[in-house]
Amino acid sequence: MKKYFKISHPLRLCYYIAGWVMVILGIIGVVLPIMPTMPFLLIASWCFTRSSPRFHQWLNNHRIFGPPLKQWEERRAISPFVKIFAVISMTGGGLSFFVMVHPPLWIFLLVAVILLLIAVYIVTRPSS
Repeated sequence: MKKYFKISHPLRLCYYIAGWVMVILGIIGVVLPIMPTMPFLLIASWCFTRSSPRFHQWLNNHRIFGPPLKQWEERRAISPFVKIFAVISMTGGGLSFFVMVHPPLWIFLLVAVILLLIAVYIVTRPSS
């Protein structure tokens, strides 16, 4: 059973609004290859745990987003498909950034190192 928090109303409202902002950003991330989805939905789940058990349940029982969220919350695990999709998306997003923006080399290298570190983190998580 998930633990829900007793929080003052103004703070609960802030978590609630932040949760919905994260859901919207996560949905945008489904469409845009350079923007992630799951980190935003993980933050939304965390916010809803503190603000709205109803929407936390809704998010965790969602047909598409629910299973990866549950796997992460219960076992800190990521499915192999999500790992592969995330790494491919980050690679595509990084290359798109380089081709479309033409940043200075040091900025491109900085972005590449950050994406590489994130990819290593994702790949080294347990598989579900």
